[in-house]
Amino acid sequence: MTREPFTLLGTAFHTPERGRLEVLEDHLFSIDAQGRIAEILAPGHPDHAVRESDARLSGRLVRLADGQFLLPGLVDLHIHAPQWPQMGKALDVPLEVWLQKYTFPLEARYADVDYAREVYADLVDNLLANGTTTALYFATIHVEASLALAGICMEKGQRALVGKVAMDDAQQCPPFYRDADAASAVSDTRRFIVAVQSLDPGERPLVQPVITPRFIPSCTDAALQGLGELATEFGCHVQTHCSESDWAKQFVEERFGQTDAASLDGFGLLTRHTILAHSNFIDGQDMDLIKEKGAGVAHCPLSNVYFANAAFPLRAALDRQMHVGLGTDISGGYSPSLLDGCRHALSASRTLQSGVHAGLPPEQRGAPGEPITHQEAFWLATAGGAEALDLPTGSFRVGHEFDALLIDTGARASNIHINAADDTLDDVFQKIVLNATRANIASVWVSGRMVAGR
Repeated sequence: MTREPFTLLGTAFHTPERGRLEVLEDHLFSIDAQGRIAEILAPGHPDHAVRESDARLSGRLVRLADGQFLLPGLVDLHIHAPQWPQMGKALDVPLEVWLQKYTFPLEARYADVDYAREVYADLVDNLLANGTTTALYFATIHVEASLALAGICMEKGQRALVGKVAMDDAQQCPPFYRDADAASAVSDTRRFIVAVQSLDPGERPLVQPVITPRFIPSCTDAALQGLGELATEFGCHVQTHCSESDWAKQFVEERFGQTDAASLDGFGLLTRHTILAHSNFIDGQDMDLIKEKGAGVAHCPLSNVYFANAAFPLRAALDRQMHVGLGTDISGGYSPSLLDGCRHALSASRTLQSGVHAGLPPEQRGAPGEPITHQEAFWLATAGGAEALDLPTGSFRVGHEFDALLIDTGARASNIHINAADDTLDDVFQKIVLNATRANIASVWVSGRMVAGR
């Protein structure tokens, strides 16, 4: 799709490498007709003034006002799209009750495609308004409803990877909500992949299909084997839950005599394009295997507090140079904002590293290693997630998709107070990461198309 090229003039923040903030002060960003970044010019560049003048005279210059800044779009690696109606509900009950009484009955309703369209349209609108330009979605077992989600993402302009969920094990899945058998789980997934690929057949598809076994306990061996064969055949992304809780970890080890990661690898489901949600209970060998395969982890710090029984060893994973990004995990997580996800990741990391048991001496209380920084948290929400998905977004680089947010620190109802005399641009960035809300997100672009705001 082509659109009018344009140029932005202003200050941008991004984290092109983990832990490194780069401030692009008063830079020119030229966006081409395909929605990619064609040129980035610093104020001292000899072509800066000419490019600015040309853009202004052609009516294609967007000049950021005082207190406005550009950020890369946010990349959410774990969302249960059908659970949007119950976000913020029933988080006071045990996981089994949450699943059997609330979640599975809700997801079963998506056999009604009209209901699915209504919910999914509202979800995508809200996520875009919260700055999520790339979303990795679990849908449901229903092919038509899952295709509706893919179509809505295309229509509204969100970069999305959508998975039709596979869950066929009659001993673990309720009779009212499961695939009929392994053969149908695999054949429906194949049909879904082909249909999504036909929606957007170009070289740079906005929406892509994802092979999605819910998690190992919900799938038979035959289903896992068939899905792994599809992953080899199509080379598309894979997503699943991995070692999320004590129960899930123990279940898989008793069934296969090895961990989730090793089991997924045996079925051909651990690839460069695999995203493993949670992974709280992975050990060092798992980390090495995941890194070797090039797979990534969707760290979901908020929902981990409620249902995972443990904190993800984030610092250890980052020290191993694993691919890691952030997930809101709607609706195990109660916020649609990945900026909130940054804050929860910071809190979880500090809690894990410092420990929580006041009765223990400090040297015994926490885990080894340093807590993550706000720069690292933002990297996880942008470039880290994009790298995990192997997508050219998440930072401002020539050739990357222009997926971006315009942050207005002076917006009405803003929680951000900037003191020009005292606050450096590094300070402003930290205040944005820690205090920005939906009210501060004035505009959202995906591939150069404005998809939210003004």
